[in-house]
Amino acid sequence: MSEPGNLRKFRFGAGGEGNKDEGGARKFVKLAQTAEEYGYDTFAVPDHLGNQVGPLAALGALTQATSTIRLGTSVLANGWRHPALLAKEANTIDVLSKGRLELGIGAGWMKEEFDKAGIEFESPGVRIRRLDEALTVLDGLMRGETVNFDGEFYQINGLEGSPRPRQGPRPPIAVGGGGPKMLALAAKHADIISVAPSTTREGKMRLSDMTLEKTAERVDRIRDVAGERFDDLELNWTIAVIVITDDREATAEMALKALEQGYPPNIERDTEFTVDDVLRSPYLAIGTFEEIADQLREVRRRTSMSYVGVFPTQMDAFAPIIQLLKGE
Repeated sequence: MSEPGNLRKFRFGAGGEGNKDEGGARKFVKLAQTAEEYGYDTFAVPDHLGNQVGPLAALGALTQATSTIRLGTSVLANGWRHPALLAKEANTIDVLSKGRLELGIGAGWMKEEFDKAGIEFESPGVRIRRLDEALTVLDGLMRGETVNFDGEFYQINGLEGSPRPRQGPRPPIAVGGGGPKMLALAAKHADIISVAPSTTREGKMRLSDMTLEKTAERVDRIRDVAGERFDDLELNWTIAVIVITDDREATAEMALKALEQGYPPNIERDTEFTVDDVLRSPYLAIGTFEEIADQLREVRRRTSMSYVGVFPTQMDAFAPIIQLLKGE
């Protein structure tokens, strides 16, 4: 595991799977405004067909309801939108927000939602090839270029990207993944890479992939594929659990017992995990505000990851840590 040289400053994002529309669209807007007040750098909207707001319409509203926080998607399912149409919507949002868009996109992973919508859920290999092509098309159209593309899934014939985005050369594109193929694809196309643990078929994160060592290995894969481009990439991860406590070790022991009993439900314990693993994992933040801040500094030192994400349900708990790390 190699240690990085130059380190990026921390950035902080709120969003992801916790943005379910449990209180209606107005509550959702208030959530983004609160994130802005707390000092988060970005607010991201997930893309699911269940009980939540639609991501692109929501971002359109947030361009007017917020003023400084950057706005993103975490992440769009590529199989649900043609890249030519998505590029137009994305650039429109970038113009309306005065250059605050970060477009997150992935291959799509929740088979149940595809099935309910009557959209074919293709094999992983096909979904990755489709995303590869979509990212190529998006890159050109979001730059305002005239694109010609003849691929396996998309054929673009002299289409000019419009409107031209506010950001140049285009809004940043974020791609996430935990497996080697998705990480390689992200290293090829993305500006921001979300480094995630691998998941089960049910979408649960594997505990065995949540150690600091395994995370650093995934970053090394990105570095190998990206080559000279690696220094231009921003690496992101999302903390799954945040617990503020004065006794880190005792709380970590309790966390291990909870994992044995299946809590939290989005994490599957598939390996032995020690108290030390818990306290060093990038995805588990336990301790005082100062201890968690130190933990994040160590994660950045060991992995180059600097863009920290939290779920909306944990925005309040994490906010004081932003003040400790802002500007570092």
